[in-house]
Amino acid sequence: MEAEHLEPLSRDYSVIVSQSHRFNTDTILLAAFSAPRAGEICADLGTGCGAIPLIWCAKAKPHKVYALEIQEEACAMARRSVKYNRLCETVEIVHGDIREIRKSGLPANAFGTVSCNPPYKTDGAGAQNPDEALRVARHETACRFEDIAKAAAYLLRFGGRFFCCMRPERLCGTMLDLKNAGLEPKRLRFVQQRPDKPPSLFLLQANRGGKPGMTVDPVLFIEDGGGFSEEMKQIYGEYALNKGAAGK
Repeated sequence: MEAEHLEPLSRDYSVIVSQSHRFNTDTILLAAFSAPRAGEICADLGTGCGAIPLIWCAKAKPHKVYALEIQEEACAMARRSVKYNRLCETVEIVHGDIREIRKSGLPANAFGTVSCNPPYKTDGAGAQNPDEALRVARHETACRFEDIAKAAAYLLRFGGRFFCCMRPERLCGTMLDLKNAGLEPKRLRFVQQRPDKPPSLFLLQANRGGKPGMTVDPVLFIEDGGGFSEEMKQIYGEYALNKGAAGK
């Protein structure tokens, strides 16, 4: 449709994006960090254009992926992407509200992996984008992280894993919300643009019913002085070859 274009994710899959519904480097990093196990039933909350489910299908072999999204326009785009990539048997786009997860039709205690790239800013923090779609994606106007944690806990089976990314200044609150929902933080990784820059993002895994105790992975550096770091090249894979630039 007008103002939309196909963004290649791999040799086999592409996603439809627009100015209002698109993805960025954080999406790519979260998709890699949260890669499901073969045969798992998975969910992506607030899926937007549907990039994470498609990346999962390109790099892993999930049995079924449910992608929940509150914005009807984004749902329509994501459904067309799923159809374009011939993944209708694997990926199902669900129009629904994270805050009303019990009404979404998604089964409780059934998922091995749940992910969410949440809004980074609390409602009222900083200037809000006049574009409603971008405002919902960046500010907690449609849901709070507390709501996301509760929804993930509802969906996950015992031992299931929840993955998210967030700005470092919200680390303490994020972990508190997860623990209050019955999700135990188990794995943390900070992301830095370069070694001389502070972390700009963290990736976090929390398990339903997990025992206390968390590992901290080595820092992920996006650049190494000569462009992409070797790890970023591996994470981007064929997408890097298609785009040739970080931060898309």
